[in-house]
Amino acid sequence: MSGRLVIGVDVGGTFTDLFFLDEASGRSWIGKVPSTRGREAIGFLNGVRQGTDDLSQVATVVHGTTVGTNALLERKGGKAGVIATEGFRDVLEMRRRDRPQTWGLWGQFEPVVPRERRVEVAERVLADGTVHQAIDPEEVKVRARDLLALGAQAVAVTFINSYANGQNERIAAEALKSVWPNAYVNISSEILPEIREFERTSTTVLNAYLQPVVADYLDRLEADLNAQGFTGQLLIVQSNGGVMTIETAKARPVRTALSGPAAGVIAAAHIAETAGFPNVVTGDIGGTSFDVSLIASGQTALAAQTAIDFGLVVRTPMIEITTIGAGGGSIASVDRGGLLQVGPESAGAVPGPVCYGQGNDRPTLTDANVVLGRINAERPIGGGLARLDVEAAKAAIAKHIGDPLGLDPVAAAEAIVRVANSRMAGAIRLVSIERGHNPRDFALMPFGGGGALHAGALVKEVGLKAALIPPYPGVTSALGCVIADMRHDFVQTVNRTLEDIDLSAFNSEIARMVEDGERLLDRSNVAFTGRDIHVACDMLYLGQTHTVAVPIHWIKGRALDRTAIRQAFEQKYREIYGRLLDGIAIRVLNLHVALIGRRPKLDLAVLAPSGGSIDDAKQGERPIYVDGRWHDATVYARHRLPVGAILSGPAILEQQDTTIFVEPDLQARVDALGNIIIEPM
Repeated sequence: MSGRLVIGVDVGGTFTDLFFLDEASGRSWIGKVPSTRGREAIGFLNGVRQGTDDLSQVATVVHGTTVGTNALLERKGGKAGVIATEGFRDVLEMRRRDRPQTWGLWGQFEPVVPRERRVEVAERVLADGTVHQAIDPEEVKVRARDLLALGAQAVAVTFINSYANGQNERIAAEALKSVWPNAYVNISSEILPEIREFERTSTTVLNAYLQPVVADYLDRLEADLNAQGFTGQLLIVQSNGGVMTIETAKARPVRTALSGPAAGVIAAAHIAETAGFPNVVTGDIGGTSFDVSLIASGQTALAAQTAIDFGLVVRTPMIEITTIGAGGGSIASVDRGGLLQVGPESAGAVPGPVCYGQGNDRPTLTDANVVLGRINAERPIGGGLARLDVEAAKAAIAKHIGDPLGLDPVAAAEAIVRVANSRMAGAIRLVSIERGHNPRDFALMPFGGGGALHAGALVKEVGLKAALIPPYPGVTSALGCVIADMRHDFVQTVNRTLEDIDLSAFNSEIARMVEDGERLLDRSNVAFTGRDIHVACDMLYLGQTHTVAVPIHWIKGRALDRTAIRQAFEQKYREIYGRLLDGIAIRVLNLHVALIGRRPKLDLAVLAPSGGSIDDAKQGERPIYVDGRWHDATVYARHRLPVGAILSGPAILEQQDTTIFVEPDLQARVDALGNIIIEPM
């Protein structure tokens, strides 16, 4: 095989998706294999070998991983210890005094680090950064040995007010390194030098909690790749949509949470903008979940803080993604009140849906789509199965759904799909209508293995403009891995009114962050097409609680002045709230700097079909059930359809990584880049 390969690998809960790009020829192809939960590296390597048998020709592997996310959700991280300021060992457990259930007083929270592994030392830094009590390195060593005796594998140092002055934490870190047996030493003034005690503590502790698990996984993965002849570079997708080196990922594993879905959103933004759709709602339907994100005017939405699960708060920039348990493997059931529910429990890849024949007897969303004829039972996607067992799926739906609700199996299957669509539509409304966006201005970009099956129904139910289905929707997150830029984010609390800021120190801090970011980009050994620097501040009026994220126009070598900062704040504040609060002082809470190294973007024209005709693409007909009756749907091979083809529903478009369902009152057309546009007739 000639050329240098770039491989994007997204390991999901059910399938591992791969996108292969030969940079020399521009040729691309895809792969999809079952994930090996708990041994993710096996599925990863199975997929890589499916696409190439010569890893020495691979220049770059970019990986979106769920290892960190799963470790948090399942509470299967490493054994971490915490060293806190005397009197503050319980910050992690006290949280913000919220509760898992909105109504009632019941519910409990177990922190990832139990109280016996949260120890204290005598030290104190005041809110203005003054060291009130210096740290004793010998006391730190004693506490470290106590934690090691309790089995701690990683340690987090979280001293009060260290965002204002990290001196005591740095001294503690040096003392720890002299006795700690590995590199898993974390200090909050490096992980998150930002005001708000719980968020800083939580993010630092979760980073320590993930280090043994994520670092071990990445070490084994790198060793396995090297053993197969791989000599290129392994990069990891961050939850902010950028990529980082494997060394950074092992030091900051908390940044890998939700990295796979983030890669999908990055790909969606690029595909949609190229296709002329700057406003899109993404809907990633995998085997376990439905992940939704909104892209407005070509810009992805970044959340400053995310709760991965109740009480597990990570404060680091993440692409804003709303997740519900409504994937292909989501289990359908009838609750005690006689209501049909779909999810959040999932059959996953193992045992998988009933139709997989691997031991599950409870019906899933995939089983419903198989019974309705929307999925071809003779050609299942993902490999590993010769055919799907339609009769087993029908029997499970009859037993668990049809009989309790008095429906025949086919009507029960359609009820399952309707309930799932309703839940998905609710998630789309949450990120669009409830945030002031008109859905008629947005297209839906469905991806993941199941997204294209539900696209038409969601367009109609929510009132979206259209659905834009990319050439390889089942591996969109893997494509996002290939095109994602490298990104490094930095933050530092300022906590001063605009008039009181020392502008010289403020500009020096920006320059320091930029220098640190450029150093990381240089060390990555990645060939960038360009570099971008983004500067922003969290700002508010004095007396307010909630901040406004304010982009600041910054030019290297040119210092910012108070007027520029004030004008940026007033423009953003007026844009959001419609008016200013004259006469009230402005406070700058946090300074943010992001360094972005732009990686080459895939020319999407290479994915467009060449030649072919609608007649060549036809593969026959198949009965499908929709709106209470059977229809004869024409079946097409999606990638044989020529540019400009227009199809009327009902129709089924099949391809290696997904199935597209065009409902009876909709039509589909193929655009110049090979995307399928589904819209009302």
